[in-house]
Amino acid sequence: MAARARERAVPLVALAAHLGRGAARIATDGVLRGARAFPRGVEDLDATTLSEILRRPVASVTRLGGTAGTTTHARLALTGEGVPSTVFVKVTAKTLGNRFIGELARLAETEVRFYTELSGELEGVPRMHGSAFDSATGRFVIVLEDLAVLGCEFPDTVHPLDPNRAAQLVDTLAHVHGTFWGRLPAEGHAGAPLGWLHAGSADPSVPLVGSMMRRSVKSLSGKTPIPIETGRFIIDNYIPVARLIDAAPHTVLHGDAHPGNCYIRGDRVGLLDWQAVRRGHPTRDLAYTLVTGMTTVDRRAHERDLLERYRHALSAAGGPLFDYDELRYRYRQAASYAFVAALITAGLGGMQDEEIALTGLDRTVAALDDLDTVAALREGLRDSSVRADSTHEV
Repeated sequence: MAARARERAVPLVALAAHLGRGAARIATDGVLRGARAFPRGVEDLDATTLSEILRRPVASVTRLGGTAGTTTHARLALTGEGVPSTVFVKVTAKTLGNRFIGELARLAETEVRFYTELSGELEGVPRMHGSAFDSATGRFVIVLEDLAVLGCEFPDTVHPLDPNRAAQLVDTLAHVHGTFWGRLPAEGHAGAPLGWLHAGSADPSVPLVGSMMRRSVKSLSGKTPIPIETGRFIIDNYIPVARLIDAAPHTVLHGDAHPGNCYIRGDRVGLLDWQAVRRGHPTRDLAYTLVTGMTTVDRRAHERDLLERYRHALSAAGGPLFDYDELRYRYRQAASYAFVAALITAGLGGMQDEEIALTGLDRTVAALDDLDTVAALREGLRDSSVRADSTHEV
């Protein structure tokens, strides 16, 4: 009994510490407001500040436009010796709510580390010109190449990938996964190279996900004909389901590879927004990408061919050659992650346009049915040491 109580307490203690850390950063930022030189927003990115971040002399800065969300984005025109004529910048969110979401998910710290430590080994990733992160306040700046002037296209869920583009994105995912295959340390070795990457199921905020899904179901009740109850087993058993889909082997994952985080440049589909990068089984990325990135009709017609393509592309990129049936079994289970992400996005609102969010949710619910995901999860939980127990949720 005591051992069971301790087991239940561990994730809640980790969650409390994690929330405290984020709150402390935001509080520190409030106390130091105006007394710290670190830029607080796009308006603070003047020539002097950008010269320090880019390590090149910037003579002038002109803002070309931007958007605000979980982070603030802007395009800037620059002049100066050896500097790009335009850049795309990401800085800390403006609103307190979005700042806390960012701290909860460690978005800023994760993306800065990705671009400084991992991006140089990858293709299909925007080039970084410079970055800065303030560990005391959690504020950050990332300066990237401006894809808008390079003729890139930017799909989204309501403008999905056709089968040819989906195949190109599968190749990009295989390249990412294969590049880092076999290089991750055992979990828990935070000081080792790549040891800072954690699996989604190991995130301290995991105990909150079940309640977020239940709130989302309540919010959407009566507002959409999408049969959300298809995913009831996932909602009620999220913690063991998350552990199951995160079972080894692991590699580096994008973590949020929906179509809105993609860009098309010539005959290549690249990936944006590496703020959710993590470690995990590659089907977590693969299922999320194909389920949300294609129409349901196209996914059904081309899914087998795309899984076969991924198998061989992963092997060519340095990973293993998975058995097809094994890959598809893990893919069926991993479709649950796409459902979780889409349900919370649609139900809580504010993260995506409503049409985009509901379209994504509709596709993920259809995939749960097509792939018989709940049956695959039940089977996996029976055959593993993971207990279907949601008592760690709050």
